[in-house]
Amino acid sequence: MASGIVGLDIGRDTIRAVEVVNATKARPTVVRYKEIAVPEGAVSSGEVRETHTVAAALRRLWSTGGFKSRNVVIGIGNQRVLARDLTVPRASLLQIRESLRFQVQDMLPVPVAEALLDFYPISEGMGEQGPVVNGLLIAAIKDTVMANVTAVTQAGLKPGQVDLIPFALSRVLIRGAVAVGTVALIDIGASITHVVVATAGVPQFLRMIPVGGEDINTALVSRLELSPQQAEAIKRQRGYSAAAPTSEAERAAAEIINETVNELLNSLRNTINYYSNQRQSNPVQAIILTGGGARLDGLAYALSEIMKTPVIPGDPFATIDKARSLQRSDPSELAAMTVALGLAIGSAA
Repeated sequence: MASGIVGLDIGRDTIRAVEVVNATKARPTVVRYKEIAVPEGAVSSGEVRETHTVAAALRRLWSTGGFKSRNVVIGIGNQRVLARDLTVPRASLLQIRESLRFQVQDMLPVPVAEALLDFYPISEGMGEQGPVVNGLLIAAIKDTVMANVTAVTQAGLKPGQVDLIPFALSRVLIRGAVAVGTVALIDIGASITHVVVATAGVPQFLRMIPVGGEDINTALVSRLELSPQQAEAIKRQRGYSAAAPTSEAERAAAEIINETVNELLNSLRNTINYYSNQRQSNPVQAIILTGGGARLDGLAYALSEIMKTPVIPGDPFATIDKARSLQRSDPSELAAMTVALGLAIGSAA
Protein backbone atom coordinates (compact mmCIF):
# COMPACT_ATOMS: atom_id res chain seq x y z
CA MET A 1 0.00 0.00 0.00
CA ALA A 2 1.15 3.56 -0.66
CA SER A 3 3.04 5.31 2.12
CA GLY A 4 0.86 7.21 4.55
CA ILE A 5 0.80 10.62 6.14
CA VAL A 6 -0.75 11.51 9.49
CA GLY A 7 -2.74 14.65 10.18
CA LEU A 8 -2.35 15.82 13.77
CA ASP A 9 -5.01 17.92 15.49
CA ILE A 10 -3.71 19.13 18.87
CA GLY A 11 -6.69 20.32 20.90
CA ARG A 12 -7.13 21.68 24.40
CA ASP A 13 -7.90 18.34 26.01
CA THR A 14 -7.58 15.84 23.16
CA ILE A 15 -5.06 15.04 20.44
CA ARG A 16 -6.49 13.40 17.32
CA ALA A 17 -4.56 11.72 14.54
CA VAL A 18 -5.66 10.30 11.18
CA GLU A 19 -3.46 8.31 8.81
CA VAL A 20 -4.32 8.56 5.12
CA VAL A 21 -2.96 6.85 2.02
CA ASN A 22 -3.44 7.92 -1.60
CA ALA A 23 -3.76 11.54 -0.50
CA THR A 24 -3.26 12.73 -4.09
CA LYS A 25 -6.16 10.64 -5.41
CA ALA A 26 -9.70 11.89 -6.00
CA ARG A 27 -10.80 9.67 -3.10
CA PRO A 28 -8.09 9.37 -0.43
CA THR A 29 -8.38 6.48 2.02
CA VAL A 30 -8.32 6.63 5.83
CA VAL A 31 -6.49 3.59 7.16
CA ARG A 32 -6.39 4.32 10.88
CA TYR A 33 -7.30 6.98 13.42
CA LYS A 34 -7.05 7.47 17.16
CA GLU A 35 -7.44 10.11 19.83
CA ILE A 36 -5.91 10.49 23.26
CA ALA A 37 -6.62 12.78 26.18
CA VAL A 38 -4.03 15.27 27.40
CA PRO A 39 -3.83 16.63 30.96
CA GLU A 40 -5.54 19.93 31.68
CA GLY A 41 -3.27 22.89 31.01
CA ALA A 42 -0.86 21.04 28.73
CA VAL A 43 -2.48 22.66 25.68
CA SER A 44 -4.27 26.00 25.57
CA SER A 45 -6.24 27.11 22.49
CA GLY A 46 -4.27 24.76 20.29
CA GLU A 47 -0.89 25.93 21.61
CA VAL A 48 1.36 23.49 23.48
CA ARG A 49 2.21 24.79 26.96
CA GLU A 50 3.87 21.68 28.43
CA THR A 51 6.14 20.23 25.77
CA HIS A 52 7.21 17.06 27.58
CA THR A 53 3.65 16.22 28.62
CA VAL A 54 2.36 16.53 25.06
CA ALA A 55 5.33 14.61 23.64
CA ALA A 56 4.61 11.74 26.04
CA ALA A 57 0.94 11.77 25.01
CA LEU A 58 1.95 11.61 21.35
CA ARG A 59 4.19 8.60 21.98
CA ARG A 60 1.26 6.81 23.65
CA LEU A 61 -1.01 7.81 20.78
CA TRP A 62 1.32 6.22 18.22
CA SER A 63 1.75 3.11 20.33
CA THR A 64 -1.96 2.52 20.96
CA GLY A 65 -3.14 3.72 17.54
CA GLY A 66 -0.82 1.51 15.53
CA PHE A 67 0.19 4.29 13.13
CA LYS A 68 2.67 3.11 10.51
CA SER A 69 3.90 6.53 9.39
CA ARG A 70 5.81 9.03 11.49
CA ASN A 71 5.42 11.79 8.90
CA VAL A 72 2.91 14.31 10.24
CA VAL A 73 1.16 17.53 9.30
CA ILE A 74 0.43 19.85 12.24
CA GLY A 75 -2.62 22.10 12.31
CA ILE A 76 -2.76 25.66 13.65
CA GLY A 77 -5.71 27.99 13.85
CA ASN A 78 -6.24 29.99 17.02
CA GLN A 79 -6.41 33.64 18.05
CA ARG A 80 -2.67 33.98 17.44
CA VAL A 81 -3.11 33.35 13.72
CA LEU A 82 -4.20 36.16 11.40
CA ALA A 83 -5.69 35.90 7.90
CA ARG A 84 -6.27 39.03 5.82
CA ASP A 85 -6.91 39.94 2.19
CA LEU A 86 -3.74 41.06 0.44
CA THR A 87 -2.98 42.19 -3.11
CA VAL A 88 0.64 42.21 -4.30
CA PRO A 89 2.42 42.82 -7.61
CA ARG A 90 2.44 39.69 -9.75
CA ALA A 91 5.53 37.53 -9.23
CA SER A 92 6.39 33.92 -8.50
CA LEU A 93 4.99 32.54 -5.26
CA LEU A 94 8.53 32.24 -3.89
CA GLN A 95 9.23 35.91 -4.61
CA ILE A 96 5.94 36.98 -3.07
CA ARG A 97 6.63 35.04 0.10
CA GLU A 98 10.13 36.47 0.38
CA SER A 99 8.79 40.02 0.02
CA LEU A 100 6.04 39.76 2.64
CA ARG A 101 8.16 40.87 5.57
CA PHE A 102 8.74 44.21 3.83
CA GLN A 103 5.05 44.81 3.06
CA VAL A 104 2.84 43.69 5.92
CA GLN A 105 4.19 45.12 9.19
CA ASP A 106 1.23 47.52 9.47
CA MET A 107 -1.15 44.56 9.29
CA LEU A 108 0.47 42.63 12.14
CA PRO A 109 -0.06 42.93 15.91
CA VAL A 110 3.59 41.95 16.53
CA PRO A 111 6.96 42.73 14.90
CA VAL A 112 7.59 40.88 11.65
CA ALA A 113 10.51 39.03 13.26
CA GLU A 114 8.10 37.37 15.69
CA ALA A 115 5.73 36.08 13.00
CA LEU A 116 5.73 33.34 10.40
CA LEU A 117 4.27 34.63 7.13
CA ASP A 118 2.69 32.91 4.17
CA PHE A 119 0.65 33.91 1.14
CA TYR A 120 -2.25 31.97 -0.36
CA PRO A 121 -2.91 33.12 -3.96
CA ILE A 122 -6.52 33.25 -5.14
CA SER A 123 -6.67 35.15 -8.43
CA GLU A 124 -4.81 37.51 -10.72
CA GLY A 125 -5.89 40.94 -11.91
CA MET A 126 -4.74 44.34 -13.09
CA GLY A 127 -3.89 47.13 -10.66
CA GLU A 128 -2.91 50.77 -11.17
CA GLN A 129 0.76 49.81 -11.43
CA GLY A 130 0.31 46.64 -13.49
CA PRO A 131 -0.54 42.94 -12.98
CA VAL A 132 -1.34 41.86 -9.42
CA VAL A 133 -2.09 38.71 -7.45
CA ASN A 134 -5.02 38.73 -5.02
CA GLY A 135 -4.78 36.39 -2.07
CA LEU A 136 -4.70 35.86 1.66
CA LEU A 137 -1.92 36.85 4.02
CA ILE A 138 -1.47 34.19 6.72
CA ALA A 139 0.54 35.24 9.77
CA ALA A 140 1.16 33.14 12.86
CA ILE A 141 3.03 33.99 16.04
CA LYS A 142 6.32 32.12 15.71
CA ASP A 143 6.43 30.90 19.33
CA THR A 144 2.99 29.28 18.94
CA VAL A 145 4.05 27.23 15.95
CA MET A 146 7.46 26.29 17.29
CA ALA A 147 6.06 25.02 20.61
CA ASN A 148 3.89 22.53 18.73
CA VAL A 149 6.70 21.52 16.38
CA THR A 150 9.03 20.94 19.33
CA ALA A 151 6.54 18.64 21.09
CA VAL A 152 6.04 16.62 17.90
CA THR A 153 9.78 16.31 17.32
CA GLN A 154 10.41 15.22 20.92
CA ALA A 155 7.88 12.45 20.39
CA GLY A 156 10.05 11.03 17.62
CA LEU A 157 7.76 12.19 14.81
CA LYS A 158 8.65 14.10 11.64
CA PRO A 159 6.69 17.33 11.15
CA GLY A 160 6.78 17.84 7.39
CA GLN A 161 4.25 20.67 7.22
CA VAL A 162 2.33 23.14 9.36
CA ASP A 163 -1.08 23.88 7.87
CA LEU A 164 -3.99 26.17 8.68
CA ILE A 165 -6.95 24.39 10.25
CA PRO A 166 -9.59 26.30 8.22
CA PHE A 167 -7.87 25.19 5.00
CA ALA A 168 -7.83 21.60 6.29
CA LEU A 169 -11.56 21.74 7.02
CA SER A 170 -12.37 23.21 3.62
CA ARG A 171 -10.37 20.46 1.87
CA VAL A 172 -12.54 17.79 3.43
CA LEU A 173 -15.94 19.46 3.57
CA ILE A 174 -15.99 21.58 0.40
CA ARG A 175 -15.52 18.76 -2.09
CA GLY A 176 -17.65 17.11 -4.72
CA ALA A 177 -21.23 18.34 -5.15
CA VAL A 178 -21.07 20.92 -2.34
CA ALA A 179 -18.09 22.64 -3.98
CA VAL A 180 -20.28 24.01 -6.79
CA GLY A 181 -20.78 27.77 -6.60
CA THR A 182 -19.93 29.81 -3.51
CA VAL A 183 -20.41 28.32 -0.05
CA ALA A 184 -19.49 29.34 3.48
CA LEU A 185 -18.02 26.73 5.80
CA ILE A 186 -18.64 27.48 9.48
CA ASP A 187 -16.84 25.29 12.01
CA ILE A 188 -17.85 25.97 15.63
CA GLY A 189 -15.25 24.58 17.99
CA ALA A 190 -14.85 24.85 21.76
CA SER A 191 -13.19 28.27 21.84
CA ILE A 192 -12.92 29.43 18.24
CA THR A 193 -15.16 29.47 15.18
CA HIS A 194 -13.63 29.23 11.71
CA VAL A 195 -15.35 30.78 8.70
CA VAL A 196 -14.18 29.96 5.18
CA VAL A 197 -15.93 31.19 2.04
CA ALA A 198 -14.96 29.22 -1.07
CA THR A 199 -15.89 29.39 -4.73
CA ALA A 200 -15.65 26.15 -6.72
CA GLY A 201 -13.79 24.72 -3.72
CA VAL A 202 -11.12 27.46 -3.65
CA PRO A 203 -11.03 29.54 -0.42
CA GLN A 204 -11.65 33.24 -1.06
CA PHE A 205 -12.14 34.58 2.45
CA LEU A 206 -11.13 33.42 5.92
CA ARG A 207 -11.88 34.57 9.45
CA MET A 208 -11.29 33.10 12.90
CA ILE A 209 -13.77 34.29 15.54
CA PRO A 210 -12.67 33.81 19.19
CA VAL A 211 -16.04 32.39 20.29
CA GLY A 212 -17.19 28.78 20.53
CA GLY A 213 -19.41 26.27 22.26
CA GLU A 214 -17.42 26.42 25.49
CA ASP A 215 -18.49 30.05 25.95
CA ILE A 216 -21.99 28.79 26.76
CA ASN A 217 -20.63 26.49 29.46
CA THR A 218 -18.45 29.23 30.90
CA ALA A 219 -21.41 31.61 31.13
CA LEU A 220 -23.59 28.98 32.82
CA VAL A 221 -20.88 28.09 35.32
CA SER A 222 -20.08 31.68 36.28
CA ARG A 223 -23.63 33.04 36.43
CA LEU A 224 -25.51 30.08 37.88
CA GLU A 225 -22.68 28.64 40.01
CA LEU A 226 -22.83 25.27 38.29
CA SER A 227 -20.15 22.66 37.83
CA PRO A 228 -18.77 22.23 34.30
CA GLN A 229 -20.53 18.86 34.07
CA GLN A 230 -23.87 20.38 35.09
CA ALA A 231 -23.44 23.21 32.58
CA GLU A 232 -22.73 20.78 29.75
CA ALA A 233 -25.77 18.67 30.64
CA ILE A 234 -28.09 21.69 30.74
CA LYS A 235 -26.74 23.00 27.43
CA ARG A 236 -27.36 19.66 25.71
CA GLN A 237 -30.81 19.26 27.23
CA ARG A 238 -32.06 22.78 26.57
CA GLY A 239 -30.30 23.73 23.34
CA TYR A 240 -31.08 27.01 21.59
CA SER A 241 -34.84 27.10 21.88
CA ALA A 242 -37.76 29.51 22.00
CA ALA A 243 -39.82 27.02 23.98
CA ALA A 244 -41.22 28.38 27.24
CA PRO A 245 -39.19 27.32 30.32
CA THR A 246 -41.03 25.19 32.87
CA SER A 247 -39.18 26.46 35.94
CA GLU A 248 -37.24 29.46 37.20
CA ALA A 249 -33.96 27.54 36.97
CA GLU A 250 -34.69 26.58 33.37
CA ARG A 251 -35.63 30.15 32.54
CA ALA A 252 -32.32 31.46 33.87
CA ALA A 253 -30.36 28.84 31.94
CA ALA A 254 -32.33 29.48 28.76
CA GLU A 255 -31.63 33.22 28.94
CA ILE A 256 -27.89 32.62 29.28
CA ILE A 257 -27.75 30.05 26.48
CA ASN A 258 -29.81 32.15 24.08
CA GLU A 259 -27.89 35.32 24.90
CA THR A 260 -24.53 33.64 24.27
CA VAL A 261 -25.69 31.96 21.06
CA ASN A 262 -27.18 35.22 19.81
CA GLU A 263 -23.77 36.87 20.15
CA LEU A 264 -22.22 34.12 18.05
CA LEU A 265 -24.99 34.31 15.44
CA ASN A 266 -24.56 38.07 15.17
CA SER A 267 -20.81 37.68 14.72
CA LEU A 268 -21.37 35.11 11.99
CA ARG A 269 -23.91 37.30 10.23
CA ASN A 270 -21.56 40.29 10.36
CA THR A 271 -18.68 38.18 9.04
CA ILE A 272 -20.65 36.79 6.09
CA ASN A 273 -22.16 40.22 5.36
CA TYR A 274 -18.67 41.74 5.30
CA TYR A 275 -17.63 39.19 2.69
CA SER A 276 -20.82 39.79 0.68
CA ASN A 277 -20.34 43.56 0.71
CA GLN A 278 -16.82 43.14 -0.62
CA ARG A 279 -17.87 40.68 -3.34
CA GLN A 280 -21.44 41.53 -4.25
CA SER A 281 -21.25 39.64 -7.54
CA ASN A 282 -20.40 36.39 -5.79
CA PRO A 283 -22.88 35.86 -2.89
CA VAL A 284 -22.90 32.90 -0.53
CA GLN A 285 -25.38 30.31 -1.79
CA ALA A 286 -25.24 27.82 1.08
CA ILE A 287 -23.65 27.32 4.49
CA ILE A 288 -21.92 24.10 5.54
CA LEU A 289 -22.07 23.78 9.33
CA THR A 290 -19.72 21.57 11.33
CA GLY A 291 -17.81 21.32 14.61
CA GLY A 292 -18.70 20.19 18.13
CA GLY A 293 -20.45 23.46 18.92
CA ALA A 294 -22.65 23.09 15.84
CA ARG A 295 -24.41 20.10 17.42
CA LEU A 296 -26.40 22.37 19.76
CA ASP A 297 -30.10 21.74 19.11
CA GLY A 298 -31.75 24.60 17.23
CA LEU A 299 -28.52 26.29 16.15
CA ALA A 300 -28.57 25.21 12.50
CA TYR A 301 -32.16 26.35 12.05
CA ALA A 302 -31.47 29.71 13.72
CA LEU A 303 -28.41 30.26 11.54
CA SER A 304 -30.44 29.53 8.40
CA GLU A 305 -33.14 31.95 9.51
CA ILE A 306 -30.79 34.82 10.36
CA MET A 307 -28.75 34.39 7.16
CA LYS A 308 -31.72 33.57 4.87
CA THR A 309 -29.47 30.86 3.43
CA PRO A 310 -29.73 27.05 3.37
CA VAL A 311 -27.63 25.34 6.05
CA ILE A 312 -26.39 21.79 5.48
CA PRO A 313 -24.37 19.56 7.82
CA GLY A 314 -20.77 18.88 6.93
CA ASP A 315 -20.03 15.32 5.76
CA PRO A 316 -16.29 14.59 5.91
CA PHE A 317 -16.69 11.19 4.26
CA ALA A 318 -18.77 12.17 1.25
CA THR A 319 -15.69 11.91 -0.98
CA ILE A 320 -13.27 10.06 1.33
CA ASP A 321 -12.90 6.27 1.51
CA LYS A 322 -12.33 4.19 4.64
CA ALA A 323 -10.21 1.10 4.87
CA ARG A 324 -12.16 -2.17 5.20
CA SER A 325 -11.16 -2.40 8.86
CA LEU A 326 -12.92 0.92 9.57
CA GLN A 327 -16.22 0.23 7.79
CA ARG A 328 -18.04 -0.33 11.08
CA SER A 329 -16.48 2.58 12.91
CA ASP A 330 -18.68 4.94 14.93
CA PRO A 331 -19.65 7.83 12.59
CA SER A 332 -19.47 10.36 15.45
CA GLU A 333 -15.91 9.25 16.22
CA LEU A 334 -14.91 9.71 12.60
CA ALA A 335 -16.64 13.11 12.39
CA ALA A 336 -14.48 14.32 15.29
CA MET A 337 -11.43 13.55 13.15
CA THR A 338 -12.33 16.03 10.39
CA VAL A 339 -9.50 18.48 11.09
CA ALA A 340 -6.85 15.76 11.29
CA LEU A 341 -8.23 14.21 8.10
CA GLY A 342 -8.01 17.50 6.23
CA LEU A 343 -4.46 18.05 7.40
CA ALA A 344 -3.40 14.63 6.10
CA ILE A 345 -5.05 15.24 2.74
CA GLY A 346 -3.40 18.64 2.52
CA SER A 347 0.02 17.03 2.54
CA ALA A 348 -0.49 16.47 -1.19
CA ALA A 349 -1.28 20.12 -1.91
